[in-house]
Amino acid sequence: MADYRKTPPMESENLIAGRNAVRELLKSGKPIDKLYILKGTRDGLLSVIFAEATRAGIPVAERDRAALDRMAVANQGVIAQIPERAYASLDDIIALAKERNEAPFVVIADCINDPHNLGAIIRSAECAGCHGVIIPKRHSALLTPAAVKASAGAVEHIPVCKVSNLSMAIEFLKENGLWIYALEADGVPYDGLDYKGGCALVLGSEGEGVSRLVRENSDFVVSIPMRGKVNSLNVSNAAAVVLFEVAKGRR
Repeated sequence: MADYRKTPPMESENLIAGRNAVRELLKSGKPIDKLYILKGTRDGLLSVIFAEATRAGIPVAERDRAALDRMAVANQGVIAQIPERAYASLDDIIALAKERNEAPFVVIADCINDPHNLGAIIRSAECAGCHGVIIPKRHSALLTPAAVKASAGAVEHIPVCKVSNLSMAIEFLKENGLWIYALEADGVPYDGLDYKGGCALVLGSEGEGVSRLVRENSDFVVSIPMRGKVNSLNVSNAAAVVLFEVAKGRR
C-alpha cells in the first residue's frame, strides 16, 4: 500500500511560497488574496512580511507546519495566495523594450522540465536586463511555487509569456527585429558574437536540448567551450554565463 504521507503536494500556480519570494511580491504591489503564515512564528523576515501584509489590508491566516507543507514544499513558513496568474503577451515584451528605449532581449525556455531550473533562469534573465521570458504551455515547468521561489522574486519584475507554439513565437520575434541564438553543445563560441541588436537566447530541455524545429528556426547556434572533463553545464548555469556575456555586449 502506498504511503500517502510521503506524496508531495500538487503545487498550484496561484501560490507563492518562501520568504524572499513573498516579500518581493508584496513590494511589487501586485494583488494578494490571502497570506498563510506559520503559527506562532514572527522572527526576522516573517515579522516584516506579516507587518507589511497587515498594513496593506491583506487577510493573514496562521497555519501549522503540516498544513503549510501540504500547500507547497519548501515554504519557509509563509505562502501567498494570488489571483489566477496573468501571463504576459509577446506584445508586452516588445512594448517593455520600447519603453526602456532598448533593443529587445529575450529568453526562450524550450521545455525546461525542472521548476528550479526555470526559476533560476528567470532570475538570471531579470538580473541581466532581459525584457521577458517565453515558455511553452505544454511539456514545460510552469510558474509553480518551486519555480517562483527559485527565481528569488524575479518573476514579479520580468514578464513571463506562455505560448502554445514556440516556432510561431520565434517568427513573431524575428518580425520584430530579433536574432535567435540557440545554445547547444555543437555551436560556435558564444563570446565571439555581436549581441547589440534585438536578440533571443534559446535554452533547451535538460535531457533533450533545443528541439529540432526550434533549432531549425534559430539564426545561430552557440556553445560554451568546456575546459574540464565534464562536457556540459546545468542549463540554468549555462544560461547565466551566456546572458551576462550578451548583457556586456549590449552596454
